[in-house]
Amino acid sequence: MESGTAILSPTLHHSALRRGASRKERNMSLTPSTMLELGTRAPDFALPEVCTGRTVSLNDFEGKDALLVIFMCAHCPFVKLVESEFAAIGRDYADRGLGMVAISANDADHYPDDAPNRLKDQAERLDFNFPYLYDEDQQAAKAYRAACTPDLYLFNKNMELVYRGQLDDARPGNNKPVDGKNLRAAIDSTLAGEEITESQLPATGCNIKWKPGNAPDYFG
Repeated sequence: MESGTAILSPTLHHSALRRGASRKERNMSLTPSTMLELGTRAPDFALPEVCTGRTVSLNDFEGKDALLVIFMCAHCPFVKLVESEFAAIGRDYADRGLGMVAISANDADHYPDDAPNRLKDQAERLDFNFPYLYDEDQQAAKAYRAACTPDLYLFNKNMELVYRGQLDDARPGNNKPVDGKNLRAAIDSTLAGEEITESQLPATGCNIKWKPGNAPDYFG
């Protein structure tokens, strides 16, 4: 599907999460990405970076051969499973023309583990070489129709959406390798100026934690 509505599944079963997950993690809703229409131009943003405090905007990535935008957070078990692979992608493509930015839009008042200082801890622990931004008013998340963490968007040099969907087949508890195969293949094709021909499967993860009264119309 090219676009759609994030459909909340019943509460995640214990077996679907990694061993040792907390009760709070087990009560999170499994949510797919909305699969924003391919060809959509990258929505603008101007957000504070959690490690430096500087404002980072879409314009900072002009001239890149591709741009990867990741909506993620610190506490979600789906993100925890793959966060090291995001760091690895940042390192592996650092000199290949890929721009990369992570954004967290979760309500930090109700989920303090996703407050900017905790995001900073996450970025420093994983040695991210890309900016990690905090979307306090959640407007960037809405502009991208982001629904889950992680939610991935890959744009070409013209800032047109060419890939959105899963990183790979790994999910908490399914014992599949975290290798980034789907996203890496899409990045490689985009950097080579080639069309992405493989099927694009939705990402799944915890729903973005919208502030009370701020959930978008595509959620729920």
